[in-house]
Amino acid sequence: MRVYKIIGLMSGTSLDGLDLAYCHFYQEKNQWKYIIKQTHSITYTTDFQKRLKNTVKLAPAALLAFHNEFGTWLGEQTSLFIQKHQLSVDFIASHGHTVFHQPEIGLTYQIGSGQHLANAAQHKVICDFRTNDVALGGQGAPLVPIGDQLLFPSYDFCLNLGGFSNFSFQKRTERIAYDISPANMPLNYLCKQIDISYDANGAIARQGTLNTEVFSQLNKLNYYQETYPKSLGYEWFVDQMLPILSNTKDSIPNLLHTVVHHIAQQITNTLQKHTSKTQHTLLITGGGAKNDFLVEILQSYLILFCKVIIPDTQLIDFKEALIFAFMGLLKDKNEVNCLKSVTGAKKNSSSGVIFTPS
Repeated sequence: MRVYKIIGLMSGTSLDGLDLAYCHFYQEKNQWKYIIKQTHSITYTTDFQKRLKNTVKLAPAALLAFHNEFGTWLGEQTSLFIQKHQLSVDFIASHGHTVFHQPEIGLTYQIGSGQHLANAAQHKVICDFRTNDVALGGQGAPLVPIGDQLLFPSYDFCLNLGGFSNFSFQKRTERIAYDISPANMPLNYLCKQIDISYDANGAIARQGTLNTEVFSQLNKLNYYQETYPKSLGYEWFVDQMLPILSNTKDSIPNLLHTVVHHIAQQITNTLQKHTSKTQHTLLITGGGAKNDFLVEILQSYLILFCKVIIPDTQLIDFKEALIFAFMGLLKDKNEVNCLKSVTGAKKNSSSGVIFTPS
């Protein structure tokens, strides 16, 4: 039995930090299985968070230089991870960090140069998983559904609560998935207004009350009426949601409380469109799964038709890194890792670019 040994790297839109997951993959009775063997998270410093956030404002040459610098840094961190745990690694699969995501104009761009990463880590690297799908007319997102389909087939819905909320599910022979709404991104933005990084366990949001006007404004945003395939990016948050939050004179607890209800409302609205039986299973992962108040409110909205399942902390924290490692494996085997049913591309593809160290 062949066991593939891969490190997955994930840097998400919530700017929390870099997740590294050393994973083993193997097939048993034609079903892919995984073991997360070792993990590590690196929290970005405040200065580094600012640099990543401000990449959208950089001049072209400065952006490309940072792309290379970030790739080298990723490689250095991965090399330290390998050395510390004495890991045997086939290759590294890196998501990079998204700077631009505007598929409607054919643009998606993740920094973290694969060649610089490979050189710094001295291992083969597979990265740039989104560009080819966008070139094929797709959204280039979400990408995680191929992992949901092949690694977590027993759940009716898989929901990720990261910077954005997104989900996937099986509809007959096709996997369907798309971004639902912002999630941690607006919550963390509000927290920064009171000089904290995030609302631990949703404790501050729990103290607030619902601002019905803001709740209504958020729920009326045009994105929620659009049909899939569709996806969200940081630019959309700044252009569409941020003006509502920043122009409202209300307390941070009330706004956090209201955004939590908005997230729960949009997830509920979306799942209801795709229910086929009285009780479904919903696997929730991503940083938002640790927000007790958000999970409680979501459960209260979903109680009639969904059983919420929160897995162990390791899977909550590292599911995306795990799946990017798996996407790298599929690319290495030249098998499909981007689904046209999810992204709207002209065809399924085996996406990603392979770099070998010099």
